[in-house]
Amino acid sequence: MAQKKRKKGRAFYRGSKRFFDIMTSLLLIIICSPLYLILMFLVKVSSEGWMFYSDNRIGRYGKEIKVWKFRTMYIDAETNIDDYLTPEQKEIWLRERKLDKDPRITRVGRIMRKTSLDELPQLFNILGGTMSFVGPRPITKSELEQHFTPAERRKFLSVRPGLIGYWAVKSRSNSDFESGERQKLELEYVERRSLWFDIKIFFMAIPAVICGKGAK
Repeated sequence: MAQKKRKKGRAFYRGSKRFFDIMTSLLLIIICSPLYLILMFLVKVSSEGWMFYSDNRIGRYGKEIKVWKFRTMYIDAETNIDDYLTPEQKEIWLRERKLDKDPRITRVGRIMRKTSLDELPQLFNILGGTMSFVGPRPITKSELEQHFTPAERRKFLSVRPGLIGYWAVKSRSNSDFESGERQKLELEYVERRSLWFDIKIFFMAIPAVICGKGAK
């Protein structure tokens, strides 16, 4: 009986979460459409190239997905990485996929990253079902294989990646793969996930975005 009740609870959670994702992402896409146009214009005039950027990440059940963002780097930021980064910076970038004071980021891109506006195109990922509003932040296949054990990978891939992650709002840039803190927080979300925990993370994201750092 208890097991049947838990299954019903999980089914209700998944169904209500998906319903919220669809309705909220659709509403926000409509409301934010003028902002999309403004940001597209700013990206275009700040540097050459396409306004959007997609990156291959690993989604639920190990399926490869494209995660969309507004482009915040110069168009040759990845093809000519050695022209921009020192060997030490390159090593950090390849390990963590983030870098303080990255010289490849445009002036407009720096502002968008600070305010998380570059993540707005991921509303379309959420609407399409490859992402959710709340979940572990999407990572690359190499990051998954390098920093998670096989058992941890199965757990990590059991949920959709999220626009807002527990690690992202709790620690932001204050923890990383190398310390093991990021893995710990992402897997903690998977174990604790519930409607109430998702709501808590949602509210934690507000000061995290405004202050440009994780909520404490």
